[in-house]
Amino acid sequence: QVQLVESGGGLVQAGGSLRLSCAASGSIDSINSMGWYRQAPGKQRELVARIGRDGSTDYADSVKGRFNISRDNAKSTVYLQMNSLKSEDTAVYYCNVNGRLYSGTYLANFVSWGQGTQVTVSS
Repeated sequence: QVQLVESGGGLVQAGGSLRLSCAASGSIDSINSMGWYRQAPGKQRELVARIGRDGSTDYADSVKGRFNISRDNAKSTVYLQMNSLKSEDTAVYYCNVNGRLYSGTYLANFVSWGQGTQVTVSS
């Protein structure tokens, strides 16, 4: 089993910054990509940013130049630095991690989601 613990959400004024963290733990053999998704009320969940094992990154157009994703492989942790926040960034942010875990004598692929953390940007 893999557990994800998110932190760092909250209330911030427009133009402010927040940093989200997501730490993975459990019987993990290796982690491939780590990412952040968000879901605003009445909308579908969407990709915000993701980072591969090699450090390659992918961002939603709406956050390019404002958000930065990074990871600490030694800590199995992914971060999302969010700057110049806008009211439209208000959403529940979910961490997503995939990789391989130990399952008995085998290695199995896994995809895990965090519990979600609320980010609210006031205008």
